[in-house]
Order: sequence, then structure tokens, then C-alpha cells
Amino acid sequence: MRQTGRVSISSDLSPAADPAPTPAGQAPAGPRPRVGLLGTGPWAHRTHAPALAAHTGSEFAGVWGRRPEAAAELAQKYGVKVYEDPDELFADCDVAAFALPPDVQAPLAVRAAAAGCHLLLDKPVATTPQDARAVADAADRHKVASVVFLTLRFAEPTAGWVAEQAARTGWFTAAAHWLGAVFPPDGTPSAYADSPWRKAKGGLWDVGPHALSVLIPILGDVTEVSATCGPSDVVQLALRHASGAASTAVLSLGAPRAAVGVGLELRGTEGVHALPGWSDVPGAYGRALDALLTAARTGVPDPRGADFGARLTEILAQAEAQLPR
Repeated sequence: MRQTGRVSISSDLSPAADPAPTPAGQAPAGPRPRVGLLGTGPWAHRTHAPALAAHTGSEFAGVWGRRPEAAAELAQKYGVKVYEDPDELFADCDVAAFALPPDVQAPLAVRAAAAGCHLLLDKPVATTPQDARAVADAADRHKVASVVFLTLRFAEPTAGWVAEQAARTGWFTAAAHWLGAVFPPDGTPSAYADSPWRKAKGGLWDVGPHALSVLIPILGDVTEVSATCGPSDVVQLALRHASGAASTAVLSLGAPRAAVGVGLELRGTEGVHALPGWSDVPGAYGRALDALLTAARTGVPDPRGADFGARLTEILAQAEAQLPR
């Protein structure tokens, strides 16, 4: 049962219950779903909070963080409530949006689902298959919607490009790379360098989900994975997919500044197709929230939900187990 002050997001699947689409840029009639943000780091400041504040189809209700002073600062900036306890946020809100380290996110997401909140998750959902599966199971058990914010699946034009390539057949191979300079051997570390989980887990876990989130919908689920190490935190994955296609992915957060870049190239019977560039990450986050609210309203799970997030964690854990400790 929804708590007082929450908005009822219908999940009636009958066509009569499905409201007409809202014109772009126009807020829907009636009360808007309330969204609470958990997390106060650079990602929350740069992406989550501005996207939630700008979203016309929901109300940015408040912020909780592990550092109360940081939560108060972010809440004051957007004129929203600061929550001292995450369960208080869950009781007040319809959607819990996470900008937390994965192994902090996972148990809180289970609690949020039990409280009836729909889940807007960050990647990776968790760093163990057991914790990631617990989130997906909680969402299913408590009948709440979930979406994992995988940037390339919501940014444009990359999201449309993925859908276009997934509709093609005859793919032979693909090569992806995501080389970041969060911990560069030269120059100043990025704003994300103070993240303990990134230091511990490296590019495999931070940018690996992005690469897999594009490769899997186009080439099919991963049936085999092998992993090797390179310099710094470089991990190279060799993957076999359900379609029979092979792919590779080179991942790092410790690349030299002159070497940074993101790319993905597909080759098959229909030629060579390269991933386009993208921008406006807060806009992509807003589209992820749109997808979550649609799943909540219709009752139709989004393919980028917690189940997909759990599958990504399984593949990454399988790769990590092959690397030297």
C-alpha cells in the first residue's frame, strides 16, 4: 500500500487505462511522482540532481547522503528536503534514484523496493552476482519497476543507433574500447578519483557495463568470456555471443590523457558500423527516468532493468575471476 503523499502510478495493462502520451516538454496533468536522490558525489552533482530538477514529469523531492553536510548542501542548491534517514526518503517518495557506490546501492535498493519505491539504479548494480540478483528479486517480489542508467542506452544518438543495429542480422565481430583518465599516469586525476570503489575495481567494473550494454542487445547474450590484464588497470575481454558473433572490449580508467577515448565498431554482412558520439548526459538521465515511469505505469518491465543489471554483474564477475589477484 502506498504511503500518504505518494502518487499512484497505475500498472493496469488495459488500453483504456493507458493515458495518452504527454507532448514533449509538457508536464502531465495531476500529481507528479516524487523522486528522492541517494548520493552526493560528483556524479550526483553533475548528472542526477540537475536532471531530476529539470524533469517535467516528476517532482525532485529530496536528497539523502552518507555525509549529512554534503546532502544538506545539495538539497539547499535545489530547494528540496534533506533526509537524515534513507527509509524516511523511501516512505515519502515514489522513485528512489541512486548515485552511490555499487555495494552501498544494492542493499539500499532492496530496502527501497520493499518500501514500494521504483528503482532508478546506477551501474554496476552491485559487484557480486548475489547482491545484484537480490536487487532484481526484490523488484520482482515487490512489483516495482526498475531501470539501470547505462549512458549509451539513453543518450542520443547512441540509443537510437543501438536499436538500429540490433534490428540488423549477419554480425560477424565487434571491437569496443573505453579508455578513461580517472587515474592517469600523467596529469591531474579526475573528479571521480576520490572514489574508493573505482580505485579497487578499475575500468572493468566502471566502464565495462557500458560496453556490454551495447554489445549484448546487438550480438546477443554472452556465452563465453575470457579476460586478460594489460598496463595500469587495463582489462581486455574476449567474448562469444549467442548469435555466434565474437567481440572484444578494452577497458581502463588509467589511460594516458592523450590516449583517452570511447569507440565501438561492428562488422558483418551489412558492412561496418561505428558507434556515434553523444552528449547531454543529464538529458539521457531524464530519458532513463521517463523509461522507469513508463514501466511503472504500464507494468511492462524495461529491458534495461535490474535483471539486465544482474546479468552484467554476472559477466563482469566471471571476467574478474580470471584476473590475477
